Amino acid sequence: MRTVRAISGLWRWRHNPLRRTTDLVEAWVALVALLLLLLAAPVAGALVGGVAQDALQSSVHDQQRSRHLVTATVVRELDRPLLDADPETGTGQDLRSRVLADWTAPDGTAHHGPVLAGLEHPHRGDRFTIWTDGHGRTVARPLDSATATTHAVLAGIGAALTTAGCVEAARRLIVWRMVRRRYARWEQAWDRAGPDWGRTGTGS
Repeated sequence: MRTVRAISGLWRWRHNPLRRTTDLVEAWVALVALLLLLLAAPVAGALVGGVAQDALQSSVHDQQRSRHLVTATVVRELDRPLLDADPETGTGQDLRSRVLADWTAPDGTAHHGPVLAGLEHPHRGDRFTIWTDGHGRTVARPLDSATATTHAVLAGIGAALTTAGCVEAARRLIVWRMVRRRYARWEQAWDRAGPDWGRTGTGS
C-alpha cells in the first residue's frame, strides 16, 4: 500500500542525505491520513449510526403506536392482481389481489374502498388483515425494530466508508499537487541548465 510505504520512509529518510523536503512531507501526510482512517472513520460511523438508530427507533415506536391491524371483508375483486407496492411488507414479489372491501377503524367508523389483499383468489366474504391509522385510513406496515437497526448499521458503515474515501482523496490530492510542483521545479532547473548543458567548463 502506497500510504504504508510512505510512512515507513519517515524512519528511512530521517538521516538520509538524499531525502527531499517533499519526501518527508508526503510521509507525514500519509501518516496523518492513516490515523484519520483508523480514528475518524470509525467515530463518524458510530456517530451517524447512533443518530440513525435513535431516529429510526423513535419512528418504530411512533408507527407501532399509531398504526393498527384491522380485519377487512372482501366485497368483490377489482381488476387484476398487482405486485405488493409496500416495500416494508415483504419481498415485493408476493402477488396481491386488489379488492373492494369493508372494514371498521379503531375509532369505530366504517370504511369501504379498494385495498390490496394477501389473497390469491379472493371471494366475497373472505376476511383478511390490513394496516390503518386510528381513523381507518390504510397505511404501510409499521417498521419493526430489527429492520430499523439494520438500516442504522448500514448508515453507520456508509458514513465510515465515506469518511475514509474523503481522507484518501485528500491525501491523493495533496501528493498530486506536491508531485506537480516537483516536476515544475525540475523543468525550471532544466530550462536554466539547458543552454549550457555539455559545454566545457560548465558548472566550474
